[in-house]
Amino acid sequence: MATPSGGTSRRLVQYVIVRSDLIHTLSWPLGAVITQACHAATAAIHLHYSDPDTQEYLAELDSMHKVVLQAPDEASLSTLSSTLREKDIAHKLWMEQPENIPTCLALKPYPKETVQPLLKKFKLFK
Repeated sequence: MATPSGGTSRRLVQYVIVRSDLIHTLSWPLGAVITQACHAATAAIHLHYSDPDTQEYLAELDSMHKVVLQAPDEASLSTLSSTLREKDIAHKLWMEQPENIPTCLALKPYPKETVQPLLKKFKLFK
């Protein structure tokens, strides 16, 4: 993507990883699962609102880029959250209340090349 100065800017992406077993095994309604992803994405933006990447991402309101991936189950989502914490990757693990069930997580906006290698084993959500 070209910048006014003629250079190229980096692509900021917000990744959201959702448990696919909520739909395919536990029979949650699709709308409820989408709601979980929305909660996580909003929370990650809120928690990291003053971050320069978040501010740049929000400044391009009509061209925000999100990628929604699927984790097969609770264990894989929790493992991912632990890995992200170890690597100092800012994210929000969304816990459905009052059941206290981890349903999805969202990263704050990052340059794609910074976080994509950590997420390569997760496929696009279907």
